[in-house]
Amino acid sequence: MPNARPLALALIVALAASVSAPDADAAKKKKAAPKKAAAATACSDFYGFSNADWFKANPLPADVASVSALGQMRERSVQQQRDLLDGAMRAPQGNVQKLLGDFWASGLDEAAVEADGSNSIAPLLARINGIRKAKDIAPSLAALHQVGIPVLFNFSPDVDLAKLDRHIGYFGQGGLGLSDPEFYTRSDANTKALMERYRDYVKSILTLTGTPKEQLDAQVQSVIDLETRIAQASRPLTALRDPRANYAPVPASGLKQYKRLQLREFLEAQGVKDDTVSMANPQLFAQLDALVGSLPPAQWQAYLRYHVGNAMAPYLSKPFRDADFAFRGQLLRGETTPAPRWRQVLDAINTAAGPMLGREYAARYLPAATDARAEEIAKQVRATLERQVAESTWLSAEAKAAAKARLDNLKIEIGTPNRDLDYTVQPMGRGSFGSNMLIASTWRHREEMKRIGHGNADRRWDVLPQHPALAYDIAQNRLIATAATLQAPVLDMSRDAATHYGTYGALVAHELSHAVDNKGRMIDVDGTIKSWWTPADEAAWQERAGKLALQYDGYAYPGLTGVKVDGRQTSEENAADLAGIELAYDAFSTDPSAASESAKQAFFKAWAQLWAQQNSADAAKVLVATEVHAPGQWRANGPLVNQPAFGEAYQCKATTNMQKKPEEQVSFWR
Repeated sequence: MPNARPLALALIVALAASVSAPDADAAKKKKAAPKKAAAATACSDFYGFSNADWFKANPLPADVASVSALGQMRERSVQQQRDLLDGAMRAPQGNVQKLLGDFWASGLDEAAVEADGSNSIAPLLARINGIRKAKDIAPSLAALHQVGIPVLFNFSPDVDLAKLDRHIGYFGQGGLGLSDPEFYTRSDANTKALMERYRDYVKSILTLTGTPKEQLDAQVQSVIDLETRIAQASRPLTALRDPRANYAPVPASGLKQYKRLQLREFLEAQGVKDDTVSMANPQLFAQLDALVGSLPPAQWQAYLRYHVGNAMAPYLSKPFRDADFAFRGQLLRGETTPAPRWRQVLDAINTAAGPMLGREYAARYLPAATDARAEEIAKQVRATLERQVAESTWLSAEAKAAAKARLDNLKIEIGTPNRDLDYTVQPMGRGSFGSNMLIASTWRHREEMKRIGHGNADRRWDVLPQHPALAYDIAQNRLIATAATLQAPVLDMSRDAATHYGTYGALVAHELSHAVDNKGRMIDVDGTIKSWWTPADEAAWQERAGKLALQYDGYAYPGLTGVKVDGRQTSEENAADLAGIELAYDAFSTDPSAASESAKQAFFKAWAQLWAQQNSADAAKVLVATEVHAPGQWRANGPLVNQPAFGEAYQCKATTNMQKKPEEQVSFWR
């Protein structure tokens, strides 16, 4: 927000000064009240100028960390989902809506949820209680994975780094009630205090799952002991950040060595028939295999009962929910009050049946005309990028050819994934929310497992259609624009072409630039991980990116005194923002309306209005340390100071804040 004080505050100061003056002579001797800072202009702070009305209409409440234009769009999509589910509950249109409506109704019926208690997990607990020997453990593990409760380890589909057109199953570490293995091994005071609180939580969950009082302490210790053993064999989280550290393909037939874990049978239970899996930490699985054979069945029973109760606690009766919120909500996430019941149920449906909801969301909220317009602009931007690559003065001929091949093969997917799912699901009914959660989780796990295998890598998105997202999928070389993104302020069909290009077009261009930037150049057209840049291409990119980073280093961080934007931390996204404006404006210039001066101004104003936001000081402190995007003011202004077209549209000279001198400007694709 610009430095101008609100008019109301200025009037209060003036009135206070006049009331406090004891007499006319004294009033004359007092210093004049400071002048109100000048309002932002297009050439002093285009962000403040463009969003002045938004700031007035959206003051930051005292108990809210941040508000933003895009955040408001996200909240609108949440309300749309709620409205859709309300309609599906009252008058479902088709089988999928019937499933969703029953799921929604069962969660909103709090009396029924309380009456159901923990009945929904009783069959799972009965199976666990039936473990008598070591050979009984592995089938129980597999059965829990099938219903979406991963225990002892994680198993999930992800891209095969050696063959990006397929997914393989990744065996990874997991099975802990806490997110970081080091919580179980550190001995500092804070960690010890956390572990004591965790121990209390485990005790609460075991109590609720039926553990006799006299056995509680021993079973709590059994759970903590087993999780500690898992943690000791696990790698630090920092060692898992590089995807290559998690990639170690092995033949599925080689899993026979883990006889007690029965991993071949595990794959069969999950419906996986692929011949390759990834297991980056075989020492962990050797240790887990040994634990299955060495620990008593009673210890496994306690561990598995706890993990069933822990996973299902948010969806069961109030004592479970209270225990979950006290530990995970208040202690770990810092929440003060639980979310409203409808929001909890909506989150549960997104977790277990998100693709179902996404299918219906797109059908209701994405008109065909919007879908067509989104695809039209995306194709125009892609063509513009192809032309700019061909005309580039800094890319080598070799790199230009590789970039062209990659862009020629780039797919555009709008609204929902191109491939639909199998919605054959056990009927839900309205009697048990917990049971519906398990039915839906089983369905989603089944569909996720279908991603594993040759030719299945593009089967699904990693985002849901009902969640706003516009992204470039580097592995599958595709642009993804979810249905929830294609509404105001990103693509407002009631606005003109200039606005469409300044918002949606610029965001598409931002994402597509990643296909040929410092990251995109690491994957060639065949999906092989190797750079197609020459050393000269690399040097040219780094020169431009370095100059841009220095620009951002000089920008004050909004809401914080004496703090600057970190130009290196935000470098990649700043470059994509600049590319987005360059490419979108170029694409817009082919539109018949582009000759109008007012349309040119509207293009840039639409861009700036995307980034309207207000953050509390506490939120800003977190963002400046962690966020890879610049704050809203500089996402808006940062690219524009490098655009001669912006200076011409608003007659901003190089002597103003909003226009760099020609020799200081940075460009990638103009």
